[in-house]
Amino acid sequence: MSETGEFTGTKDKNYNILWFTEACLSNALRLESYVQDAERDGDNELADFFRRAQAESQKGGELGKELLTKRLAS
Repeated sequence: MSETGEFTGTKDKNYNILWFTEACLSNALRLESYVQDAERDGDNELADFFRRAQAESQKGGELGKELLTKRLAS
């Protein structure tokens, strides 16, 4: 059985945007600790890798927030 808003009151597509946004922002937060770990070990290449990944996660979070705001406003 698939949840289509009957149980939560939130349609799947809106829930999916919420989930995606939260996952991106949670990932960005987690990656901060990975950056710090790499820096502590003096591994600048790895720290830069995690910073780039973090920026992409932040971008996904921002895109998700924008889309959700737009859809919920209508």
